[in-house]
Amino acid sequence: MRAIRAAAAALLSAAAVVAVAPAALAGEEKPDVTSFGFSVSPETVAPGGTVTLTSEGCEVPSVSVTSGVFDTVTLEEGRPGTATVDFDAKAGAQYEITFDCQGERGTTTLTVAQADTGGKTTGHDDRTQVAAHKGVKAGYGTVAASEAESDGLGVAEVVTGVLLIAGALGAAVVLIRRRGADRI
Repeated sequence: MRAIRAAAAALLSAAAVVAVAPAALAGEEKPDVTSFGFSVSPETVAPGGTVTLTSEGCEVPSVSVTSGVFDTVTLEEGRPGTATVDFDAKAGAQYEITFDCQGERGTTTLTVAQADTGGKTTGHDDRTQVAAHKGVKAGYGTVAASEAESDGLGVAEVVTGVLLIAGALGAAVVLIRRRGADRI
């Protein structure tokens, strides 16, 4: 009987954590304020287009800029740099761009517009000319996917972990109680 009470208490505790965890985690969100300035220009670009990346006020000579839509760029001594957006970037999607100054990170978004064909065609079938792709970039995606990856665990991961731990503790209590009852 005690094992049932212990398991019920563990499940109720897990339910309480599930109910409270999203609210607690939502309160942890902070505005993206950094001690250094950064920008991306233009904020909307077509696939294959070029963006200018700038950073000011970082005390180290280089700032690393990463995104799932272009290769990593290192800005040296406050000078601007450029990045070419992947040709296979999804039109209409927003991608997170992260500026890293000595471990301090600031993020902004880049919107990918519809591709500009420029009237170029190939051969006799009038298809748009497409440049070669750079290759696969695993682990990156849209803003929603990147936010979950960039700052640690998301709500779903925390809730799943709490439920697994609570279930394991409940099962352990039940097994220990049964083992003790069998010995008597």
